[in-house]
Amino acid sequence: MKTVLLVGLGGFLGSILRYGAGGMVGRLKAGWTFPLETLVINAAGCLVLGFLAGISEARGVFSGSTRAFLFIGLLGGFTTFSTFGYETFQLMRDGQWPAALLSTSLQVALGIGGVWAGHVLARAAG
Repeated sequence: MKTVLLVGLGGFLGSILRYGAGGMVGRLKAGWTFPLETLVINAAGCLVLGFLAGISEARGVFSGSTRAFLFIGLLGGFTTFSTFGYETFQLMRDGQWPAALLSTSLQVALGIGGVWAGHVLARAAG
């Protein structure tokens, strides 16, 4: 139960950070229509997750509860793209290039396809 609460707290904080960061980047882009907020948040989340995972792997500094709070909760609330980036990195690092390519292709295709399908369903529902 403790871990579940830590993940929930991390997700809450990560979501607040995402909201704040998105607003800040949105104010800086001065009318540019490119989704810069998402790009910056996803890239930052990947950078932070990679850094923390690297420290954790090299030094063994995070307990299971701390990892759950940081990786699943905080960064999961900030962006799940960071997890996708890390998992793909692990596949490539382990020489599993076909799996990395398949995962990347499916993540992008199903993500965009899911958004499209959701819009179609929403319009059909009225």
